[in-house]
Amino acid sequence: MAGWEYGMGFLGALFMLVIWVLVIVGLVYLIRWLAHSVKKSEKVEDTALDILKKRYARGEISKEEFEARKKDIL
Repeated sequence: MAGWEYGMGFLGALFMLVIWVLVIVGLVYLIRWLAHSVKKSEKVEDTALDILKKRYARGEISKEEFEARKKDIL
């Protein structure tokens, strides 16, 4: 049994290295996922004027109605 008194020897060290690599990779993915979700939540909603411009661009309202509502908003 010579060589087994300190655990698994080379295989134990290799196993620990694999574990640490998996932990580090997992942390990197967790940080990237959190950063990505923060960017999504920081998205600013459209202002009333932006919505009005989009409706005019889609042809939902006429130019006169656009101008009248724009005056109300501003």
